[in-house]
Amino acid sequence: MFSGIIEEAATVVKLEKEKDNLHITMKCSFVNELKIDQSISHNGVCLTVVSKEKGTYTVTAIKETLEKTNLGLLKPGDKVNLERSTRLDGRLDGHMVQGHVDQTAICTNVTEAGGSWYYTFEYEPSQDDYITVEKGSVSVNGVSLTVVNSKPKSFEVAIIPFTYKMTNFHQFKKGTVVNIEFDILGKYIARIVRQQMGK
Repeated sequence: MFSGIIEEAATVVKLEKEKDNLHITMKCSFVNELKIDQSISHNGVCLTVVSKEKGTYTVTAIKETLEKTNLGLLKPGDKVNLERSTRLDGRLDGHMVQGHVDQTAICTNVTEAGGSWYYTFEYEPSQDDYITVEKGSVSVNGVSLTVVNSKPKSFEVAIIPFTYKMTNFHQFKKGTVVNIEFDILGKYIARIVRQQMGK
């Protein structure tokens, strides 16, 4: 379980394909604190540390993950939002994020507004009927954000300067593909409604 509060934007240093899997090696400031088998959110995707070497660590993304997320689009030098799992004795500063990306979305607009930034994302509604709601929560590349201007196929978020600098949002532009995880409470409600309607 994660909170959507990013610790660091790590740098991709190596990508290695092995059959349908992709081994992603990254460098970050807390590599020495990581343990093998530890779960870390990468752009909102929960992945397991499989090895550590010379100040870097490696995780493996399987075919399904690569098809459903933006991790297959990574290149050496790209920044990836990292968050270690939430401690039970800590504060939940964002919202409940599972690290299970629902689908990708495309950035369609970036607007600077007096020191903050507004980003618009569009996505194709799935058969699960997941939606965003005004002032509700959504995870974008692992970042817990508040939805504004919610529409059936799009939504907008506002980014403060700290988040802009600390995450890979500063690299977003029109056409950037991002991972989105809809709010877990909203997903349960959508499931209940589908069951009541016999879907």
